[in-house]
Amino acid sequence: MTQSHLALVTGANGHLGHNLVRLLIEKGIPVRASVRSLKSATSLAGLNCEVVQADITDKPSLVNAFQGVETLYAVGAAFKLWAKNPKKDIYDVNLQGTKNTLEAAAEAGVMRIVYVSSIAALNYSTVPTKESNGYNPDRRDMYYNSKNDGEKLAFELAKKFNIELVAVLPSAMIGSEAFAPLNVSYNIMQLILKKEIPVETNITLNWIDVKDVALGCYLAATKGRSGERYILANEHCMSIKETTKIAQELFPELGIKLPIAVPKPLLLAVAWGMEIGSKISGKAPLLTTKDISMFSGLQQDFDVSKAYTELGFTPKSPTQAVKEAMYYLRNNEGRFNFSPTQ
Repeated sequence: MTQSHLALVTGANGHLGHNLVRLLIEKGIPVRASVRSLKSATSLAGLNCEVVQADITDKPSLVNAFQGVETLYAVGAAFKLWAKNPKKDIYDVNLQGTKNTLEAAAEAGVMRIVYVSSIAALNYSTVPTKESNGYNPDRRDMYYNSKNDGEKLAFELAKKFNIELVAVLPSAMIGSEAFAPLNVSYNIMQLILKKEIPVETNITLNWIDVKDVALGCYLAATKGRSGERYILANEHCMSIKETTKIAQELFPELGIKLPIAVPKPLLLAVAWGMEIGSKISGKAPLLTTKDISMFSGLQQDFDVSKAYTELGFTPKSPTQAVKEAMYYLRNNEGRFNFSPTQ
């Protein structure tokens, strides 16, 4: 494989990583895909790319993987909203992973990095939210903290090492195909189809097709300005209730009912009970009191004009993305083992 213009994707066997690898291959770009374990790279088999082992918590493995790389897509991260020890298993992993990634990139001579952050790293004090609002001041969630602090650290280290770095901030990624265990966003879709969201939480999500995000990452690499951040999302969010209505229309035979509105104190009590059960079982709860306090009523609407104007980012509508994801899940029942922890 020629090393000219070589691109590397970390977390290549994940939802976004896999789609990004395929997109780069389609564009004729030589690709090296890194995964934590080669045993988990079966979904990459047969693709015209080099697959290597590298872990964001193991800096020497990254230095080895990054040799000869021109553009690095830093996708790999701990993407979960719950853990027994969230500081250790989410925050520390993502911060150390960012530090290791930037230091290894500097040692290997990487010229440009697309750093995959998250809409979690945005300030929602004004709506629609935009990049220039700064970072999220709400410090109640370790995943959110890790994305805010991780992105800041990435920019600081890129400046220190004189590496071009562009940050992209995707919203809830779904799509018409999945290559790995279902992610958090897909799980919500699956719960709706399985009629396991009976009560209205007033939580909204900004649905985006993962293939559009993958293209947005490529556009950020080729057109994005170093030192800038770009929201990769749709303009308007959608409530769980609105998402459920789409499922009702697509699959009337399932008999899906709309979630029932309940008083917030009752909702908090239900979530508290689920948290207690999780401490015993070790499995992620479907709902936590933090989810209710942080996200109930939060409008995830965005000003995406910067990505549209500077990158040419034009994603499909959230309604279309939801429909395609639901059809995919319905047509592939039993294929994925899924849980809210993934």
